[in-house]
Amino acid sequence: MKRYLVVNFKAYESAFGEKALGIAREASRLSSRLSKTRIILAPPILVATKISQVYNDVYLQHVDPVSLGSYTGFIPVEALKIEGVRGSIVNHSEHKIKLRDLNTIILKARELDLEILACADTPEEAAAVAALEPTLIAIEPPELIGTGIPVSKAKPEVITRGLEAVRIIREIPVLAGAGISSGDDARRALELGASGVLVSSMVMKAKNPGEALRELTEALESF
Repeated sequence: MKRYLVVNFKAYESAFGEKALGIAREASRLSSRLSKTRIILAPPILVATKISQVYNDVYLQHVDPVSLGSYTGFIPVEALKIEGVRGSIVNHSEHKIKLRDLNTIILKARELDLEILACADTPEEAAAVAALEPTLIAIEPPELIGTGIPVSKAKPEVITRGLEAVRIIREIPVLAGAGISSGDDARRALELGASGVLVSSMVMKAKNPGEALRELTEALESF
């Protein structure tokens, strides 16, 4: 089974400039040696093109349900295709959107052969999202995001219930997110049935982001 490690750069200091490029270079080095795990990087749009020149598996952190045209400050789905970005995270708890807008984005992305990682706060929301058929789903209880308290240990039932809810609707890979702070946390998510993890601060706030990436990939590869 394919494993997924998605790193959301958010807007941390390390998400920009040379630090961001360093994370991309390490992801590129690691990916060449991995047999089970796919690393996806989600940098800010400002640096996405630069990151794509170093590492070729890049998502944006958000995309909008608009077409190319007069939309100041919005990101059309078509722009991902033009800029060579493979997909986008959508509906993160820090950037929620309406279900009908998520549906518009997923349909357009499918037409363009792009990928969408749709986030859900609860198992119930995950089931609703699954009906729209995104590429991936991430379940992240918002109260645990950035706390260092891993969902895989603090609220394992959110993962198991979410997986059950999604599988009733569609066979879509489900990732666990919120508070993942170690390789053990990632491995525990796999034991619960997840296909991988969505992380941010473990990598982006680490003194050595490359070491954090290696710890996560080793855990995912070893399961």
